[in-house]
Amino acid sequence: MEGEIEKKSQQEQKKQKEYITQEELSLHNKPGDLWISIQGKVYNVTDWAKEHPGGDVPILSLAGQDVTDAFIAYHPGTAWSYLDKFFTGYHLKDFKVSEVSRDYRNLASQFSKHGLFDKKNHVTSFTFLSVSVMFLVVIYGVLWCQSVWAHLGSGMMLGLLWMQSAYVGHDSGHYVVMTNKGFNKLAQIVAGNCLTGISIAWWKWTHNAHHIACNSLDHDPDLQHMPVFAVSSRFFNSITSRFYGRELKFDSLARFLIGYQHWTFYPVMCIARINLYVQTFLLLFSTKRSVPDRALNIIGILVFWTWFPLLVSCLPNCGERIMFVLASFAVCSIQHIQFCLNHFAANVYLGKPSGNDWFEKQTSGTLDISCVTWMDWFFGGLQFQLEHHLFPRLPRCQLRQISPLVQALCKKHNLPYRSLSFWEANRWTIRTLRKAALQARDLTNPAPQNLLWEAVNTHG
Repeated sequence: MEGEIEKKSQQEQKKQKEYITQEELSLHNKPGDLWISIQGKVYNVTDWAKEHPGGDVPILSLAGQDVTDAFIAYHPGTAWSYLDKFFTGYHLKDFKVSEVSRDYRNLASQFSKHGLFDKKNHVTSFTFLSVSVMFLVVIYGVLWCQSVWAHLGSGMMLGLLWMQSAYVGHDSGHYVVMTNKGFNKLAQIVAGNCLTGISIAWWKWTHNAHHIACNSLDHDPDLQHMPVFAVSSRFFNSITSRFYGRELKFDSLARFLIGYQHWTFYPVMCIARINLYVQTFLLLFSTKRSVPDRALNIIGILVFWTWFPLLVSCLPNCGERIMFVLASFAVCSIQHIQFCLNHFAANVYLGKPSGNDWFEKQTSGTLDISCVTWMDWFFGGLQFQLEHHLFPRLPRCQLRQISPLVQALCKKHNLPYRSLSFWEANRWTIRTLRKAALQARDLTNPAPQNLLWEAVNTHG
């Protein structure tokens, strides 16, 4: 009797459910009207977008569609309890889960059951310790050594320090690396703003957008380097950046610079930090954007721009000061190059990211870099870029362990899994840049007229 009553109750609940179609859901994808679907339930996150810890960009990019896989990738189990207050009462009609998504979710569930998301193995403590030691060595080399070689070595050591500190900032931006969220925020500010001069607020803004729209030419800011670099000839149509809200113009200057980008790539990488410093200041002092913890970020940046110029000024002459800065920039450029290798030579696409092909988009737009185990510290675990993109909350010490499982899943669904040596990844990247460069030089390709450019390049 009780069984029949329960069965009837379930049937009544099912009848009472209200449904909307995917087409109807897709209409709610604009600022001021943001709906998403998670496991078939529809949520109104319009107001929440302003308070979302990951910023509003991920929600704006994925609104109007099912985002279950992205939600699983970015949120711990505790986040599910917050969804009820956003529930619209609607369910998604004909909600289906692809085999790839089903396997991906099962894999994420297995990792959670085995506690992999919580096993951090004191990596952050060891990294902070190594950064502290390197900082003391740099100070000793500058203040108490007279040799120019010691000063050169100190500059190079500072570059390595910046790399390792950036990895801590990156990790703490994806998951809690400290004992609580308060100390985690402190780690972000110290590792990012105070030690490297790059705002964690700027990093979160751009990096979350990159993860959500991996290798989308118009939505992923990590591919939008016009007029200096272009990884695809589709940039030559002066596409609009949906992230920056402006046109990426392919004009005569862009044609010239991109035409030689396979030669200028490494020199530009050596001074790429200057652009990051500029971007940090533009965001923190912008009146158009709401920046979380703006004051705290500005204080952290002021700390950096206090100790770094003072340290450089302690060197005996202008020549050694320039050498010191360039050496630190050049060593740290290895990290900038690494991040470019992970994506520049991978597949690209134009348009908004789709929430229902999360696994496919990440495999398509990402390359791994193979290395021996003892070099994991040097690359910050991010040589396993695909593994990181699929499971961004997973501590870096677990990425090598799960790599075979990701490879197996890619093989099962006939999806690309590309792991290249550092040398080979450089070759692929330069080949991609060269291909786009030669296309940019093609004078039959429409672009704003420039008589000087045509005169210089008429005979090759």
